[in-house]
Amino acid sequence: MRTINDECGERMELRVLIVEDDEIIREGLALALRQEGCQVYTAGTVNDAVEIIRRETPVDFYLLDILLPDGDGFMVCGEIRKRTDTPILFLTACDDEVNTVRALEQGADDYLSKPFRIRELLARMKAILRRTNREEARLKKVAEVGKAQVHLKTGRIYCDNGEIVLTAMEYKLLLIFINHRGQTLTRRQILNQIWDEAGDFVNDNTLSVYVKRLRKKLGDTAEGQLIQTVRGVGYRMEK
Repeated sequence: MRTINDECGERMELRVLIVEDDEIIREGLALALRQEGCQVYTAGTVNDAVEIIRRETPVDFYLLDILLPDGDGFMVCGEIRKRTDTPILFLTACDDEVNTVRALEQGADDYLSKPFRIRELLARMKAILRRTNREEARLKKVAEVGKAQVHLKTGRIYCDNGEIVLTAMEYKLLLIFINHRGQTLTRRQILNQIWDEAGDFVNDNTLSVYVKRLRKKLGDTAEGQLIQTVRGVGYRMEK
């Protein structure tokens, strides 16, 4: 059932599980998603959500609130990630940095701070779906990053001005961003993947240096149009 095609104006037609204890918010989200062509399941507690998950109800997308009457959304996320890598979007309290980072580290694909507009939610969901539908890009021969072309088989990178030469660590960091394009990555998630790569010591400050160098070599601007800084969380590559 999972389909998405923005250019043709098609509706999402997803099977979505909404886990939200506020009935007004829950029903409002359900109505909006049904109008987009989605089949919607809802739960107001951890127990109700886990029951749906354990029944192996087909779901294409999960929307999880954090605070629930009998626990939290992290418990639901854990149950999901035991079984599948289906996209998860957390709905978090505004400016709740600690919970935001925790959500991402527990396997969420992204987060959206409350309050939010329905159009913003739909856009974020579609962005996650586009990224997950492009996961096969890591197996392709060429990936485009801005104006650069990354030849994954040879590890060589070209742009209008010729070849871009990266260090082993810079190239590893670039691959991480390519394979998680559109996804916010915490600094810890990145460090866990590049720790001691090429025999170098990598810490939080060193990561900032590598990102800065990579941006410069890719011709990124000071605003970080290719690799964006998500304040208090980490980084996101959009293009």
